[in-house]
Amino acid sequence: MHRSDGSGTSFVFTDFLSKASPEWAQKVGKAPAVSWPIGLGGKGNEGVTQQVKQTEGSIGYVELIYALSNRLAYAQVKNAGGQFVTPDLKSVTAAAASATFAPDTDFRVSITNAPGAEAYPISSFTWLLIKPGLADQAKSKQIKDFLRWMLDPEAQRIASDLNYAPLPVSLIQLLQERVGR
Repeated sequence: MHRSDGSGTSFVFTDFLSKASPEWAQKVGKAPAVSWPIGLGGKGNEGVTQQVKQTEGSIGYVELIYALSNRLAYAQVKNAGGQFVTPDLKSVTAAAASATFAPDTDFRVSITNAPGAEAYPISSFTWLLIKPGLADQAKSKQIKDFLRWMLDPEAQRIASDLNYAPLPVSLIQLLQERVGR
């Protein structure tokens, strides 16, 4: 089962498959929407979840939170270090911890197939798109305050409670510096 609509989830999954399989990279590639060689499509994570739940023996891909909240069975996946890793908050944070950033980064990096024995290979950041240099100073302050709150340990705990992996401390520090600028 796969997504019938373009999505970030499809991009992350096909990005991983392209790194893990040169044949996949050549024949299908990575993109938010690809021409799937086989399978049925479902609209959104919800559609794929329902297809998987209704079709005995099927497999598919959804965000971890959908697998957990819908009690879907999920598999360990072999990572770049050759280890089979269970998808969980710790293994996603381990993948995030492997990311490196240039000094002028906009933070859009792939962490699929990240190095490290504990890194889950089909991991991704969730990005916020924020226009720099807002003329409205009040709005700019509100956005910065919100970003600072998101990086606070309490907000990171709330993210974990909602089944989203917390950011590694080193990345939080880098983001805090950037928000300050």
